[in-house]
This record gives sequence, C-alpha cells and structure tokens, in this order.
Amino acid sequence: MCSVVRAAFLCSQFSRKATSLFSPHLRKMVHYQTEPRGRANSPDYRIYFRSSDGACISPFHDIPLYAADQQVCIKHFKPLVQILFNMVVEVPRWSNAKMEIATKEPLNPIKQDVKKGKLRYVANIFPHKGYIWNYGALPQTWEDPSHTDEETKCCGDNDPIDVCEIGSKVCATGQVIQVKVLGILALIDEGETDWKVIAINIEDPDASSLNSIEDVRKIKPGHLEATVDWFKKYKVPDGKPENRFAFNGQFKDKDFAIEVIKATHIFWKALVMRKKMKGEEIICQNSSLCDSPFRCSDAEARAVLQAAAEYGEPLPVSSEGKIVLLLFFFCNTFTNYMTLI
Repeated sequence: MCSVVRAAFLCSQFSRKATSLFSPHLRKMVHYQTEPRGRANSPDYRIYFRSSDGACISPFHDIPLYAADQQVCIKHFKPLVQILFNMVVEVPRWSNAKMEIATKEPLNPIKQDVKKGKLRYVANIFPHKGYIWNYGALPQTWEDPSHTDEETKCCGDNDPIDVCEIGSKVCATGQVIQVKVLGILALIDEGETDWKVIAINIEDPDASSLNSIEDVRKIKPGHLEATVDWFKKYKVPDGKPENRFAFNGQFKDKDFAIEVIKATHIFWKALVMRKKMKGEEIICQNSSLCDSPFRCSDAEARAVLQAAAEYGEPLPVSSEGKIVLLLFFFCNTFTNYMTLI
C-alpha cells in the first residue's frame, strides 16, 4: 500500500475530541488581510495575517486547507467534482527574495530567509528569472521529518507542502488564492522529501482548460521541463550539487498529489494536537483551533504583533540581491546578443 494512502487511513484513528477540531463548516470564502512589520529588505521584516474581521491569525494553522464550501475532514472525505485548496503565496513569480512562512515564530508570519546572517536570494538560473511560478504553501499541511516515505525513502522536510502556481498572473507575497491541483513532483533536497505541488489559480484564464498534468504539457509546453530544470540547479550557484528527484524526475498525477496532500494534512493534525512543544520545534500557536492546546486568546495574538518591529520604508536591496539582479541583466543581454548573431 502506498505510504500516503496508509497515512490517510490513520485519520480513522483520531479520537472524537480530536476530529471535532477539524469538522467541516460550510461557509463563504474568507478574505484575509496582511499587516507588514519592520522594513522590507531587512532581517526584521515580517508579514502578519489577519482574518476578515481583523483577528490576528497564523497562515500556517488558521487558514483552512480546503477552500470555501469544500471544507472537509479527511475522515469523512468523499470525492467531489472539483477540490479547491487555499494557497498562501510566499514568493511572487519572477522575484528572487526567498520569502517563507516562519514556522518557528509565534503566529508564523512570512519573512525573508536568512543564512549565515545574510538575506537569501535565489540566483537566476539561465534562462530563468527568479522563481518561475508563484511559489507558496498549502496551509494546514506538514511534511513530518520523523516519517520516512516508502516511495521516496526519505523523511519529510519539516515544512508545509510547497506549491508552484503556474498561472499567468503575478501574485503578491501574503496573498491567499484558491488553486486547483494538477500534479506533483518529488524533489529530494539534501536527503529530505520536498514535495512540489503543481497547481493553477482558479481565476487564471487557463484554469478551466487545465485539469491534469497532461493538460499542462499540452497547453503550457515546456513548463514542466523548466520546473524540473529549475529545482535541479537552483542551489548550484551556492556551491551545492544538483538536486535529485524521486520517480526519475517524472510528475505524478492529480490523484496521487491529492493523496500526498491528505497525508500531510493528517501529519499537521497530529502536530497541532501535541500536548507540549520541544525545544526548537515548530510553533503551533493559533487563534481558531478549538481543541488545540496551542490556541491563544485574541489578546495574546495581538501582543505578538505589538512586539514586532514598527513598519518602515523599505531598505535598499542588499549587495547580494543586487548581484542577483545584475546576473539577470547580463543573461538577458547575452541572450539578445546571441539572437542577433
């Protein structure tokens, strides 16, 4: 039995108390607000989230996995004509700053990743510019680092599951969009399973025509090949070897992808129901999960934002970021020159 299918079966083992936390509630689409703190292009920059009524929330734990009227508990899951998921956009298409949900900070704001004291930017992998899709995560999912996947033979990467949204619109960091899943790629990143869901924004002009990974090959030729190439090489400029993939770099279909998502949703459920957090583990503070021991009051959530740095004007892009932009300029100039020869 596929490991993700077996993981989905584990949902039946949840107690009544635990499953009551995740019972489906049909409701209209919730709109989310973002509140920036600190100064962009600095280590203290954060993007916090609020619900439509202004309550401070975690984009990791409080935004539901399933969009709108398709909120379902996996235990009672029934096939639907179309399953839509919420996606939290971390990195807009064509940009280079490595923005991500801060899983180990209270309320899990989005921040720019820092390595060795410097803000991280992905290099431009010729002929690409920055991230070639809107890149983000599915809320209420978690790739469990203590679980070894039977298919990939590697453990999870300790993050929400990643999404590559392949639509034509450039989204904003912190935007919550509804996506249709089309397939999935299994990246092996430094020995960890790092699933990459391929999805399309339901508001994209091509959304109605894209319903499978094969549709992507037909309607967006070269897009999947570019995705594999990008993930294979994006760490090479940092002096690291090329990444590997499970399944020989082949994309798995929509049904397989949804099973993987369901499994990571179950791992997330177990995460937020733990009695205690240990050391440097993920912060599960949330505002809405009634049975979670990490649920906080509105006052406690507001205190997190109040303690954050005050919002200020963006700082100039760091020297590392400028080098990335200069490399893009050089690559474009070289490409145009070669075209003229």
